[in-house]
Amino acid sequence: MQNHINTIDSAVYIVGAGPGDPDLLTVKAQKLLSVADVILFADSLVPEQLLQFCRKDAEIIQTANKTLEEIMPLMIEKVRSQKSVVRLHSGDPSLYSAVNEQMQLLAEANIPFEVVPGISAFQAAAAKLKVELTVPGLVQTIILTRISGRTEVPQAEELATLAAHQASLCLYLSARHVENAQAKLLEHYPSDTSVAICFRIGWPDEKIRVVPLKEMADCTQQENLIRTTLYVISPALSPTTGRSRLYDPEYSRLFRGSGN
Repeated sequence: MQNHINTIDSAVYIVGAGPGDPDLLTVKAQKLLSVADVILFADSLVPEQLLQFCRKDAEIIQTANKTLEEIMPLMIEKVRSQKSVVRLHSGDPSLYSAVNEQMQLLAEANIPFEVVPGISAFQAAAAKLKVELTVPGLVQTIILTRISGRTEVPQAEELATLAAHQASLCLYLSARHVENAQAKLLEHYPSDTSVAICFRIGWPDEKIRVVPLKEMADCTQQENLIRTTLYVISPALSPTTGRSRLYDPEYSRLFRGSGN
C-alpha cells in the first residue's frame, strides 16, 4: 500500500482499532478506513468516533449482534463483488480478538486478507499511568493473560501458576471473576502490590483506579465494572529507582563507546 492511496485491492483488512481513542489509530488503519468500501465493526467494543475516518458513502455494518456464521458470508460476498472490506477489531488483532477462525475461513474461501496491528489496552494503560512495565532490577517480564471463564485457559496457564513469576501481569476479560482472580494472585503477590483497574481505556468514560491487590475485588464491585476492564498487577506501579544500562555512560554499545 502506498503512502498516499485512493483505492485498495478487493480484500478483507483486519484492522486493530486500538483501545478506543481515535488518535491512537495507526496511520495505516486511518488510510484503510478512508478508502474502504465496507466497514464491519463490533459496535459494543469499538466507539463510533472511529468511523469519522470513513468515506461518507462507505457501507457501515455493525456486528455486535451477529454470529461468526453471519459475519463471514457477508465479508466473503463483499470481496467477491470487488469491494474492499475493513474488519475493525478493538485493541490489537493478536490478542483476544477471535480473528484466528476468521482468517482460517477466509483462507479456505480463497479470500485475500491482511492484518493491521493496533495498540492494545495494556499499552494504553501503561501510557495513562505513566509507567514502564519493565524496570531494571525489579521486573523484566510482561504476562498477558486472562482467568478461566466461558473460555477455559489451558491448565499450564492457570492464573496462580503465572502469578508465581511476580511479573507485570496484564489481566484481560476477568472482571466477572475478579474475586477468584484476586485469590489466585494473592497466592504469590504481596497483598499490598499495586493493581491498576482500567475500565474502557481510551473511551470518553474511562476510569482508572490504583489500589492494593487486597482491594482489587472490592473496588471492581463498588465501581460496578463487569466488562471492558483490564487489570495491571505489577511491582512497577510502585515508586521505583531502577535504571536501564542502555544510556549509562559506562555502558558500551555499537554507536557509543564506553565513557563517551
